[in-house]
Amino acid sequence: MTPRLGQADEAGRLHARVDVAGSGEATVATGVPVFDHLLALLAEYASFDLVLEVAPGDAEAEVAAAGRALGQALAGAFEVEGCRRHGSAVVPADEALAHVVVEASGRPLVVSNVDLSDARVAGLARDMVATFLRELAEGAGLTLHVRLIEGADPDHVLEAIFKALGVALAQSCRKRRREE
Repeated sequence: MTPRLGQADEAGRLHARVDVAGSGEATVATGVPVFDHLLALLAEYASFDLVLEVAPGDAEAEVAAAGRALGQALAGAFEVEGCRRHGSAVVPADEALAHVVVEASGRPLVVSNVDLSDARVAGLARDMVATFLRELAEGAGLTLHVRLIEGADPDHVLEAIFKALGVALAQSCRKRRREE
């Protein structure tokens, strides 16, 4: 049985719980509706049960806090004996196609060719996905490679990235197959 993994801050402003052996159910409240939708997609495609709550505040700070908390909540899943610790997925969302590779390396790093800084997704002034991915990598000790293969619509690009991230995370948390 896989344990539920959780993370909360001292002030109670933040709470994250992940069950990597779940069914894809998500309860997400970050204060940024488009981001809540993307995290629900991640949980669905990973088949993780996810509870993530961030107290209202600055949208950029909420996104960063959510990424860090999710990473910290996932970190324990990579310590399970026999865990693959790596995964890769190529997933579409309409015209967008994204490739995400995850490695639980203990050396946080994000390598990406995606720049949504001018897209103004959900009215955010900065690239939300870059902030989230950086904090997720830091929190879980992940090396993430994100490649946008195709895509022009920022909403579709984000959906493709978060779907592919979910699948890659699910693969990385699975047990390795043993030869009999």
